Amino acid sequence: MIYSVVQKKDENDKDVDIKVKFNVGDVRRVLDLRDSDDDPIIVPERLCKGLCFRMGFSAHVNDKYLNSKFCHPYKFLVHCVVQALSHRKGAYDETSDYIMNIMTCLVLNRPYNISQVIFDHTIDNIKGKKYIMYPRFIQILLSDQVLDLLKDPVDELKLNHMTSETLSR
Repeated sequence: MIYSVVQKKDENDKDVDIKVKFNVGDVRRVLDLRDSDDDPIIVPERLCKGLCFRMGFSAHVNDKYLNSKFCHPYKFLVHCVVQALSHRKGAYDETSDYIMNIMTCLVLNRPYNISQVIFDHTIDNIKGKKYIMYPRFIQILLSDQVLDLLKDPVDELKLNHMTSETLSR
């Protein structure tokens, strides 16, 4: 369980502390991740390495999983998963073992407990000295528990739909 306090202005423009708490079930419900506690968070290493060969991985599978070593169709998929779900602030060309577990289950259409992975990495980042990761997930969780939470429009990320030109790049 993660416990925290959010400060919010009340109707009299005074700061009020609101207690919030999150668990894996909240992550699963709010992000609408249709996994369960029974789903695995680790897949066999042999399965991941076998999938790397099927995805056209051109380096030695006992080395680091580098995105640049996958064939083009899968390179884009790996890039998207790493950008969306990695808890790091850098080194996005290197794919972590847990990201390869996610990729394996995604490509092979197997169940995977992504809610638990997101929750575990969020807790690891809280305990460490890293900047909080998964800010988009945290914001969704906070908005679910704290109604009418003010958001600064400057902090909002504007999304544009992909066009043929952006996809070809």
